[in-house]
Amino acid sequence: MLICIHFQMRLDLTILLREQKKKHSSAARVISTIKYLHNAGAKLVLISSWSPKADSQLLKLERVAEFLSSELELKVIPVELGSGLEQSLMEDGHNSDILLLENLSQFKQEQANCSEFARRLSSGVDIFVNDAFFQSHKILASNVGITSFCYSSIAGFHFDEGMSQLKKIIKMNKWPYYAIIGGANLAGKAAALQFLASRCDGFIFVGDAAFQIMHAFGLPVPMELVEQESLEAADMLLEAAKARGVKIVLPKDFWCVNDHYPLQMKTFPANHIMDGWKPVDVGPNTLEEMISVLSRCKKILWIGAIKFGASNQESAGTSKLAAILYNLSQKNCDLIVVGKQACETFVGKSSYVMADLIENASIVWEFLKGRKLHGLLALDRAYPFELNWDAIYANTTLPLVVDVGSGNGLFLFRMAKMRKDWNFLGMENNEKLVSRCLDHVSQSGMTNGYFIATNATSTFQSIVSSYPGDLVLVSIQCPNPDFNKTEYRWRMVRRSLVEAIADLLASDGKVFLQSDVKEVAVRMKEEFMKYGKGKLTVVHDLEDSTSHQDRWLKENPFGIRSDWEQHVIDRGAPMYRLLLLKSSPSG
Repeated sequence: MLICIHFQMRLDLTILLREQKKKHSSAARVISTIKYLHNAGAKLVLISSWSPKADSQLLKLERVAEFLSSELELKVIPVELGSGLEQSLMEDGHNSDILLLENLSQFKQEQANCSEFARRLSSGVDIFVNDAFFQSHKILASNVGITSFCYSSIAGFHFDEGMSQLKKIIKMNKWPYYAIIGGANLAGKAAALQFLASRCDGFIFVGDAAFQIMHAFGLPVPMELVEQESLEAADMLLEAAKARGVKIVLPKDFWCVNDHYPLQMKTFPANHIMDGWKPVDVGPNTLEEMISVLSRCKKILWIGAIKFGASNQESAGTSKLAAILYNLSQKNCDLIVVGKQACETFVGKSSYVMADLIENASIVWEFLKGRKLHGLLALDRAYPFELNWDAIYANTTLPLVVDVGSGNGLFLFRMAKMRKDWNFLGMENNEKLVSRCLDHVSQSGMTNGYFIATNATSTFQSIVSSYPGDLVLVSIQCPNPDFNKTEYRWRMVRRSLVEAIADLLASDGKVFLQSDVKEVAVRMKEEFMKYGKGKLTVVHDLEDSTSHQDRWLKENPFGIRSDWEQHVIDRGAPMYRLLLLKSSPSG
């Protein structure tokens, strides 16, 4: 019997509409994902939003489908959201065709991450593939909400490469490492620049950002060029750079235009721009110093425009900088270019590019600010955590206990104190709670307990699979039910988590489930029985010392209660407990 797996792929069609299919471009990677899935026999549904700015002729769904058919050399069928999608997925005659759903930008539910809209998008879909990397910092129905309704959610080739490029920015592997910072709105980038100050050996400021730093140094700057809201951010950045010894390079001169005669240009020293003239580009002396500094670098990040806000013309400095960096990239210098204008200028220097190009600067700034990439966090295939287990635990050969949704950590702390022969790991989504727990671990000198801020539903497999010892116990206690949203009611216990636990649990390992809400406990039991791959069985106490007649455990088998469990018992309410056992292969 041939089983057809339905895949839904979120992509950024704007990339395909405006880019040429160069070998290592974003467009080429997106196309590779589509063709890979199609060649593997997947029934593929493409979802995206696209802007009319890309091509005014490509507004209608049918025209975009025709464009994609040409680009992919595959048949792409336009489909409207609703019954049209469901019908197309059921028709055997279209199994080799690719479906394209209508433009998501016309639905306000997309931006609102509406759960009902996400459910409609996922209708008939088994596996979700996110290849819209440039949208991953946003919370959308098509990249976050949809994952609640699919069996599995994974990343495409473009998304994968995007994450690798972000990691290269923060990786401290080559020195000297300089960042060329351009653009405006220094205040909005303050957190990102503070982070870069902890990674880079020097900053070269160009564009409008340069004036803010010059003003912070006390250099004369025309006040109309100073962003008042950026004064504090500039001062704090200078303090951080000074504390770490980060060198700061500022423009020495500027090309300026006359207010009354825009075609008249003249160079002025950076500290002496005459009235009636506005800077539009960096001057020759500035470029000369940049060449001198950058020629010694082994790693360079270029992010932000070189030209200034007052300029409507193409910056000659941008072109010259691109030429400089291109030559350096051929000489064992790692180069990362961020921003549409910078990438286009750099690519124009040669068809053979030895650099990492990221056209969307917004996602890079958000990443450097420490913001969550919600599209990434929603994926089941989480990126491997680089955990040094030997630095976390005194003895990594000890059996491991994982408490999923560890909350304030009281259960884990008490268990770790009682069982020194086990290591304990708390996985909790609330970063503030995890921070408090880690403070307690540090202050108490505990060597067999640790906490990670993460969504265990997505990351359990990638984190726990790297632990050197055996996983002997997993506990899930009192997940918080949201009865206003049916699809999120038991969102902690999902198929991906259950399957990961069933696979990683050692023989004779146990799973402890409990809740004070019977419906939640029943649902958790059903999920583990349904998706446990036949490896898990319910443990009953036939001597009736700890079991109710309906087979819920009467007492906590570990003798240690969580704070919520104690609260429930104190008010005289029941707890619904269950213990599952993983049978040995021979059993």
